[in-house]
Amino acid sequence: MRWIVGLIINALILMGIAFLFDGFQLSGFGAALIASVLLSIMNAIVRPILVILTLPITVLTLGLFLFVISAITLMLTAGLMGSAFVINGFGTAILAAILIAIIQTFVVKPMRKK
Repeated sequence: MRWIVGLIINALILMGIAFLFDGFQLSGFGAALIASVLLSIMNAIVRPILVILTLPITVLTLGLFLFVISAITLMLTAGLMGSAFVINGFGTAILAAILIAIIQTFVVKPMRKK
């Protein structure tokens, strides 16, 4: 149940970011929900592989490279979804990854402690 609530919250976060940035576009809430599911799959499968492969640069940047990895997973998700989810540029993806991390810290993470 928490997983489904987390997906819905992540979809709402994606919709909010799409509202804030012109280069971040979602075709609707259904697309945001599918993007949320795909993003959670990417974070479970692709992200650990990328973290291990880029461990030296992550340590060198004191963990800030993890935002780049999050941006890469966002771009991969947008690539899988086609025209329903579009991110124009890697800078927009990095800004979106930072915002998602900040919002999830205050919304999703406290929900998991209960």
